[in-house]
Amino acid sequence: MSVNFKGRHFLKLLDFTPEEIRYLLDSAKEFKRMKHNRILHKYLEGMNIVLIFEKTSTRTRCAFDVAGHDLGMGVTYLDPGSSQMGKKESIADTARVLSRMFDGIEYRGFGQEIVDTLAEYASVPVWNGLTDQFHPTQMLADLLTIEEKFGHLQGVKVTYMGDARNNTGNSLMVACAKMGLHFTACSPKELFPAPELVETAKAIAAESGGSITLTDNVEEGTKGAEVIYTDIWVSMGEPDEVWAERIRLLKPYQVNAAVMANAAPNAVFSHCLPSFHDTNTTISAEIAKKFGITEMEVTNEVFESKQSVVFDEAENRMHTIKAVLYATLG
Repeated sequence: MSVNFKGRHFLKLLDFTPEEIRYLLDSAKEFKRMKHNRILHKYLEGMNIVLIFEKTSTRTRCAFDVAGHDLGMGVTYLDPGSSQMGKKESIADTARVLSRMFDGIEYRGFGQEIVDTLAEYASVPVWNGLTDQFHPTQMLADLLTIEEKFGHLQGVKVTYMGDARNNTGNSLMVACAKMGLHFTACSPKELFPAPELVETAKAIAAESGGSITLTDNVEEGTKGAEVIYTDIWVSMGEPDEVWAERIRLLKPYQVNAAVMANAAPNAVFSHCLPSFHDTNTTISAEIAKKFGITEMEVTNEVFESKQSVVFDEAENRMHTIKAVLYATLG
């Protein structure tokens, strides 16, 4: 397939055709093969990229960092305190300055309008590492993982449980619609995705052979699902006061043994991570002490089970991000 990504931004999957997404997935598979076989692929030697992180991360930071180095590039990381963007310097000016020094700009932070503005004023590709609305690099990793487990994407039944209007819920709905999967958002009605985005996704799914379903019924929403996907109940950057309300709303939507038993016999469990499946983190220990809940969006039994593909997804972040970097810079 002949596609031309060079110089393009990667801001949300809504901007890409199913054929273009397929090209990126196939490219990621090839990069994964080379990585596992220790075949050097420094195809972008001499280039430099900058990673702007207004929200910290483990997987996104490391995936971009290793992907860039594997491709032969220099990688500069700007943590939340290392950039004047939006404080002493406008987003537009930052974009123009960085474009004179780097061959590409990654942004991970808050509103989608920030990464959109960076893209508008940058003269180099801009990549969305996560905003409050969308998380497109995570979706490529999820699609690759699903295809590795089932051998195909078309027709796979995916159920997302939890806050279905967060960046992961939004993006997974779009990704499934684009690639012909059957997506179900299983959550309280208060946490359904925005109606406009749902209608957009339904229109896309009608073209691809997929479908979009919203339900607040756990038994109906998870029946026969081949992928059960969830995320933490309170997203990064949200105030601590949200926890009490989210626990009340989402406790019935916890992924546990009963949910997995109601899913398809070959079902897998997915999570973009980090996960509060035990009390081995500072935050989860605090939540346990305050609210008496030791497992949140998923039980430890499910998280550690053979059905769990969460670490496959985490690794695939690197391979799919590498495909995006190479496609837009190569």
